[in-house]
Amino acid sequence: MRKGAKAAIVGTVFTVMVGGAGYGAFNVVSALSEDSGAESVKTGPPSKDEIAETSEKFFAAWEKGQARAAADLTDNAAPAATLISDYKATAHITGVKITPGTPTGATVPFSVKATVSFRGKSKPLAYTSSLTIVRGTTTGRALVDWKPSVLHPGLKAVGDALVTGEAASPPIEAVDRDGKVLTKEKYPSLGPILDTLRARYGDKAGGTPGIELMVRHADTNIADTSLLTLAEGTPGKLETTLSASAQAAAEKAVLKFSESSVVAVQPSTGEVLAVANHRGDQFNAAFEGTLAPGSTMKIVTAAMLIDNGVTSMNGPAPCTSTAIWQSQTFSNLKGMAPNENATLANDFMRSCNTGFIKLIDGTKANPLTDESLTTEAQERFGLGQDNWKTGITSFDGSVPASPGPDRAANAIGQGQVQMSPLNMASVTATAITGEFRQPYLVSPDLDNRELATAKGLPASTSAQLKEMMRMTATQGTAAQAMAGLSGDIGAKTGSAEVDGQTKSNSWFTGFRGDIAAAAMTQEGGHGGDAAGPIVAAVLRTGG
Repeated sequence: MRKGAKAAIVGTVFTVMVGGAGYGAFNVVSALSEDSGAESVKTGPPSKDEIAETSEKFFAAWEKGQARAAADLTDNAAPAATLISDYKATAHITGVKITPGTPTGATVPFSVKATVSFRGKSKPLAYTSSLTIVRGTTTGRALVDWKPSVLHPGLKAVGDALVTGEAASPPIEAVDRDGKVLTKEKYPSLGPILDTLRARYGDKAGGTPGIELMVRHADTNIADTSLLTLAEGTPGKLETTLSASAQAAAEKAVLKFSESSVVAVQPSTGEVLAVANHRGDQFNAAFEGTLAPGSTMKIVTAAMLIDNGVTSMNGPAPCTSTAIWQSQTFSNLKGMAPNENATLANDFMRSCNTGFIKLIDGTKANPLTDESLTTEAQERFGLGQDNWKTGITSFDGSVPASPGPDRAANAIGQGQVQMSPLNMASVTATAITGEFRQPYLVSPDLDNRELATAKGLPASTSAQLKEMMRMTATQGTAAQAMAGLSGDIGAKTGSAEVDGQTKSNSWFTGFRGDIAAAAMTQEGGHGGDAAGPIVAAVLRTGG
């Protein structure tokens, strides 16, 4: 059949079917497909040419503000179209110029230059991002693998949006306990914390909001992230409990170890002196982390043993090579020599697991239960009751009553126990003063928050804990990390094993005078190896 004749017949059939049922139209499409021979769907990774062509078309459509055209070049068109459309309509970003970088495989880095304009105010915007080209699973087309971060790296989650307008909260000028200004630029890990403080207390600090380009997060618990200020608001002054010198030391110390966090508090008041994180994300693990604290938990366990009359710091606590509890065998760190004549203080100082585990059943005269450690943690140390009000989001620790082998594991900071560095800094503060003072970052007087309370420790228990921590810092597992620190010092090390990790998490908590600090480094090894130097660096700033 001649090409022209075939076209004429097809056109006739189509004309007849236009007024017919949809089913008829479907049959025409099917017939045409079968007559022309359906192309097979492409598979495999996109080629170099496909990567270049698709990314170029996507960039061109984005630059022109053609949201639907750009979105159709992605593998998730609906949310892509909404964000790209809002890029101009809601974020008021125009004059977009995109410059691609050199692709790495299917990933194309690029830089964006544009202008943000709102209510007669304009400012240039510049940032970098990247996209990846993938093969469409049903169409076989080369498509942009859509993620909100393609449009802007500040868009982390589905539902995050770019918005330009009056800020939700006035800006703040956060100051430390001595009136020194705290900024994100000087103290980078305070960035998310300052954003949260602004969201919570900006309207109470007396400022007026400005006009900003910001990320409005889908998670309403996360404060807006300011990206660009078009018109300055008037900042209100917000007093914090932080110490600029301690904060500077904390920032510097955590940079030496990845995935590290540290908190320092003032035991006599509960005021937070420093909080720093060195992580790949912006998660405030120092306040919100939920990890097993390892042997730093032995501070609470030792308090439980003393308070319940099971033993004292000078009482017997044989350190054997292994200990069996509920058919599970526990051992000590490799190379630790057993000591059948060990006291609780000796076990604490060397961090002997078995000496503690052999005592968690108590004695006939003073029996312990699955709830004993939980009760000690809650009533004496103020942990695990979900009632801390620090001024920002924080975790209160968790010490659940655990039957079976976990009862023993909990006693040495494994099992089901979870803590943050904030919790362990508070544990040390309570241990050395005998008083639980809930940590806080801004005064409760600012918003009439009611701080958590607990009855604290008997004077005798506190004195024994403090002395055992002194011994650990001067002649035990913490001695190397604490070397060179003057004054009244004490510490406790911890190593927490985690399934799937080649190295344990490093934990360390200590005090010097009226400052207590705790740190955690994921996969940092023994407590004194990574977390120890971080804590020691912060303790050097006060005493």
